[in-house]
Amino acid sequence: MSQHIGKLCRSTASSLLFLLLVDVGVSGESTSKENAAVTRITAQPSLLTTPKQWHLLVTQTPAKEKAKEGETVVLNCHYSSPQHPSLTDLMVRWYKEDEKGQMDLLQNNVTILPNNSRVFMSGDLSQGDASLMILNVTINDHGIYFCEVTLPDGKVVTGDGTKLRIRRALGLFGIEESIGTIIGVVAAGIGGVVVLIIVLTPQLRRCALCTTQGSRQA
Repeated sequence: MSQHIGKLCRSTASSLLFLLLVDVGVSGESTSKENAAVTRITAQPSLLTTPKQWHLLVTQTPAKEKAKEGETVVLNCHYSSPQHPSLTDLMVRWYKEDEKGQMDLLQNNVTILPNNSRVFMSGDLSQGDASLMILNVTINDHGIYFCEVTLPDGKVVTGDGTKLRIRRALGLFGIEESIGTIIGVVAAGIGGVVVLIIVLTPQLRRCALCTTQGSRQA
């Protein structure tokens, strides 16, 4: 009886050992397959998408503009990008250059001049229109105006500028001229008088000598 029990125990132990080895083999094979799958996945090169660069065109028209004192002036500025049809996230800046230097008029789409409601943006930015409107222009508004657009990546694109000249009435027969023309006319008049004096001075001296000699002879 004891011998029979011993054989049964050994047979049971052998069966358990065989099942254990089979399970380990299966688990090891499954783990190897998973590792192989992971290896294949990580071995594939990652696809990196490079963002498209902005190519923005900023156009200012006209290149030169004239206006009389008290008039309203619109300086056109349009921009477009073939790669990015949506233009809502762009920032616009307007500034003016004259003999006094550079002065900011509008920054981040907002007028920054203190106590000045004459200058503001009149265009629709979503349509690429950043035109600037100046109400009741004065002599001090003359200068070169630049439209500057900042892209989301920080790149800045500036237009070629618009030169604004202001004309004013002289009050003489209703004549209106620009500041540059007025200065030119005055300078030319002064120069003509100086030249005339230089030319006539020797002749006046001769006449004076002739008069003096004639009076002496008499």
